[in-house]
Amino acid sequence: MDRPEWWEWELAYTEHVEARMLERGVSEVDLRTMFQAATSVAPGSRRGRWTIQGRLAGRPWVIVVEPELDEHRLYVVTVHPKDT
Repeated sequence: MDRPEWWEWELAYTEHVEARMLERGVSEVDLRTMFQAATSVAPGSRRGRWTIQGRLAGRPWVIVVEPELDEHRLYVVTVHPKDT
């Protein structure tokens, strides 16, 4: 998988994703594990956002991120199980 230039940038978490992670039982370690073992990355439905496909406990998950070019930070917007 080709990874975008922002792939290695520092991760930052929005309040929204922190709440979703709590609801869905996903830790920061889980999220980083999914991120590093991602199988694909594609433009998201909203301009400037990207979707990353990952797996956790054998289930597919989607991580939505938004690179902040000026800060060289990668904001995690949300994470959710992929509908199958």
